[in-house]
Amino acid sequence: MYRTNNGAHARLLKRVQATALRLVTFGIAAIGLAAMLTTSRPANAAAEKDYGKPGTPIDLVIGYQPYYTESWSGLIMRDKKFYEKYLPKGSTVSFQVGLQGAIIVNGMLAGKVDIGYVGDMPGIVATSHPDVRDIRLVSVLGLGYDQCNIFLVRNDAPQFNSPEEAIKWLNGKTVAVPKGSCTDRFAQAVFKRYNIQPSEYLNQSIEVITSGFRAGKLDAAVIWEPTASRIVEDKLARRVASGASVDERDGGFMVMPEALIQQRPDIVKDWLQAELDAELYFADPNNAMDIAKMAEGQTTGFPEKALWNSAFGTIPKSAGGTATRITLAYGFTPDAMDLIQKASKFLVEIKSISAEIRPDAVQSQFTADILKARGLTAPAGAVKALPDSAYTGP
Repeated sequence: MYRTNNGAHARLLKRVQATALRLVTFGIAAIGLAAMLTTSRPANAAAEKDYGKPGTPIDLVIGYQPYYTESWSGLIMRDKKFYEKYLPKGSTVSFQVGLQGAIIVNGMLAGKVDIGYVGDMPGIVATSHPDVRDIRLVSVLGLGYDQCNIFLVRNDAPQFNSPEEAIKWLNGKTVAVPKGSCTDRFAQAVFKRYNIQPSEYLNQSIEVITSGFRAGKLDAAVIWEPTASRIVEDKLARRVASGASVDERDGGFMVMPEALIQQRPDIVKDWLQAELDAELYFADPNNAMDIAKMAEGQTTGFPEKALWNSAFGTIPKSAGGTATRITLAYGFTPDAMDLIQKASKFLVEIKSISAEIRPDAVQSQFTADILKARGLTAPAGAVKALPDSAYTGP
């Protein structure tokens, strides 16, 4: 049992409070960090977790987001259990749902989650607190233009001739986003480019945004999949533009603690082998209906058709649609690194992190080695838009 004096505990409290304040920027209470305040461990105790010796069985807790389509390789992993082919016999794996990436990051910082499937913003924030726990980016789950970067407008808004016209209409309107998220970064970049000044720029959760459209209180919002498809499917708003309209990407990443990487590189390789299998499964259009069914079984309040549309639906180009819904990069491609740098700069600007991402926060060698051994290159695959006739559900 570790012991700390009052001064050490006070310093720990300040570090945890600072971390919590940054994560609350994402609209999420820092619930996971509360556990750290009730322990008598040093500030870096989470990084000292004993993961065992190489080759021995391991117990892993996976934080994943079935409510973020770009990270659905985690959803596939839970259902298909590709990891069983690679992990040492006797290992156990449990999955914890995170409604947003910040919840998963909180769990990792508190030493409660071992591997996280998160969006670009919480992933980068996770790497910025090595004094609490050293966390690294180890793989790219997906890159896209219309997974997080989606403009929705109220149904009675004008019929626009182009996404650019729709964006310009937002000047002087009431717009909502979950601030600090990928949607916030995208919205602010677009507003700056087109000199747009909303009358109100509200910080709202996806639930409040949904209610706001239902009550007629919002002109527009920027939101991610699959919530965007659910709102459209429920006829509460319509899609008018995306990152494809203005060449702005979004992304998802896998994060792991440095303690796991150092102690168990065998486990890191095993899990990333399974992750590659999951991304290749995601890329096969023959699996689209099965994946939509998996998503319905692992979410609440989302109809199967909306879930299918979020990954595989064809969106008109006039509304920001693109033929490739998700690029399954797996490795750290130039596009992925460019996104990381842009997102990192934005997080510094809004004071969610104090400095841009450190170079060693990106651990690219594992995915590079696995791709080479399997005769593949990054990106490993892509999720293509399918015609509506490909949907065969209810």
